[in-house]
Amino acid sequence: MASRAGFGRIIDHLGSTLLDLVAGEPEGLHAREGVGAVVIHDPLEEQVLPSRSLVLGVGVQGSDDIAAMLRHISEQGAVGLVVRAPVHADATVLAMAAETGLLLFGLTPGAGWNQLAALLRELLGEQNIGAAEPESIDGVPAGDLFALANAIGALLDAPVTIEDRNSRLLAFSGRQDEADEPRIETVLGRQVPERFIRRLDELGVYRRLYASDRPVFVGADELGNGITLARAAVAVRAGDELLGSIWVVLSDELSAERQQALVDAAKLVALHLLRLRAGADVRRRLVADLVATALEGGAGSVEALARMGLGDRPVVVIAMGLPDSTDGREALSMARRETDRQRAIDALAIHLSALHPGAVVAAVGGVGYGILPVAEASEAAEERAVRIAWEFVTRTGARSRAYIGVGRAAADVSRLSRAREDADRALRVLRHGNGSRMVARASEVYVESLLLQLADVAAAEGWEPTGPIARLRDYDRGHRSDLTATLAAWLDAAGDVTAAAAAVHVHVNTFRYRLRRITEVGGIDLEDADSRFAAMLQLRLLRD
Repeated sequence: MASRAGFGRIIDHLGSTLLDLVAGEPEGLHAREGVGAVVIHDPLEEQVLPSRSLVLGVGVQGSDDIAAMLRHISEQGAVGLVVRAPVHADATVLAMAAETGLLLFGLTPGAGWNQLAALLRELLGEQNIGAAEPESIDGVPAGDLFALANAIGALLDAPVTIEDRNSRLLAFSGRQDEADEPRIETVLGRQVPERFIRRLDELGVYRRLYASDRPVFVGADELGNGITLARAAVAVRAGDELLGSIWVVLSDELSAERQQALVDAAKLVALHLLRLRAGADVRRRLVADLVATALEGGAGSVEALARMGLGDRPVVVIAMGLPDSTDGREALSMARRETDRQRAIDALAIHLSALHPGAVVAAVGGVGYGILPVAEASEAAEERAVRIAWEFVTRTGARSRAYIGVGRAAADVSRLSRAREDADRALRVLRHGNGSRMVARASEVYVESLLLQLADVAAAEGWEPTGPIARLRDYDRGHRSDLTATLAAWLDAAGDVTAAAAAVHVHVNTFRYRLRRITEVGGIDLEDADSRFAAMLQLRLLRD
């Protein structure tokens, strides 16, 4: 589902700050064809790499391990590997990089893997599914904040960062190595350190920044805390709405022309941020359309799967839903449920992107569907999907109670619609249960699913109880008795009178008396297996 970007762009943006090219040719075949996804290596899991993955080799050290990893990921179609610097690139590593054609990078000491993954995914635009020709704003690709930061940095001849309203880093220009240590810390952490935020607040910088359209200047001597270079900043607005800010590291004062250039740049950044915000909704709708088309299993499924990077791959389908609830205010309740549902779906998308690279999540018809690529259509693949789903509901249970049904693994597109139906059936069983079970495979709840389908047929045909159950219900209505509930408790307890009596809170002797009355009033033979089954089935249909 990722748009591919070449290694040249990665090196241009991150090469001077985070990554060093250790081995491989930036103009080689893999590099030219680009990166399709970013995957964090997990030595304890057998991962299925998305097409053209750049693998972050957390914990991979030593020339033998690096060479073995290069060969392993090359066999799965990866295009590059990042390991922690310093990297000992001996003859074995260099030979393996040349043989596989992969690029090998070293991640600078002190940089976090999560930060690198976030930067790479943002840089590569992994959510731009099926994008047409890229739009541009003033010659800069729409939404490409890194390119825009570089353009502003070149215009001002200084390192630049773009931050959101909460001082989180959105993008940065090149030449950050020319800045001071606090700026490097901000880039590596993707967030302005708390001690600098407090200092800026104490100096009233934020108050001045947000109250004006002109740049605000702060000297290095005012800031302290290891800052050796001055700062200039300007607010980024769309009308009255504050979107963020641009920060410039200065070795000398800005001229009047450069100040005006910074003000003009803020307007351009605002357009890009608005474009990104609108694009998020567009991408969400596009993903939902592709997932819906794929799950229908028709002629368009093959193309939809290919556009999501899942073509010709076995997959497992999961379906997530929330409990039905209302607080008596229907409009408010529906709005709250929709908000909760979208929040849960977004959380599931983040969860799967971390644990199952290449997975796609979208809301279709009020249900959150996930399509997970797997190595083969097997029971083991389904079990791993169950584990991932269980981890999700366990982590989010306190905030957003969710049920997840797991369908049978689909070996190809022809079985995809059946996999979706399986997941839907499992989800329905969970939502009709007592709430104790949160995740289930379709094969585990097959009988319960059949009973629910039978209840649907009975309701559609206007079914009413017949025979003994009908007579017991009529008797209960006329005599205010509980013979029907007594029979249900006895059947649920598999004939254990003591347990059944406890379930309906009566004495055992009273319960035995009611059983005799059941045979007299209902005319049912409780010793006959077929009679018991017929009664159980009708009682279950009444319950559903």
